Amino acid sequence: MKLLPIASAIALSLAFIATPVVAHDHGKKDHKHEEQERPDHYKGKPSENLVQALNNLREYNKLLNAELQGELTPQKMAEIHQLTYTLERALERLDHEVDEMKEVLEEVHLGSERMELDKVKKNGAKYLEASNKIVEAGRAHK
Repeated sequence: MKLLPIASAIALSLAFIATPVVAHDHGKKDHKHEEQERPDHYKGKPSENLVQALNNLREYNKLLNAELQGELTPQKMAEIHQLTYTLERALERLDHEVDEMKEVLEEVHLGSERMELDKVKKNGAKYLEASNKIVEAGRAHK
């Protein structure tokens, strides 16, 4: 029975060195995963646009939920560690997209004060196109 914890520890160690790649830099200096400290880590699945980020969040949240069920073993911890990279990338993309939506909505707001009809129409449509993707993703999830 004492071999099981040892075997689990070995499996966990191997899981972390099995597929080394360069860690991604999130562009944040205060991020805990600084490249020089942790050179051999997973990249995670890309989130190159809002829809892809929302799909990755949905898929990888399900995976995380499944891993959190029952006892957390070293193997589960390795799986959780690996899938968090995709979740982090998805959240970063979502954060970026929401920041852009806020800027566009501010243009709608300012344009409405100044009676800039064309600007409001153009930016309003741009804002709605982006924000409705989040709204639709929320509806699809229910």
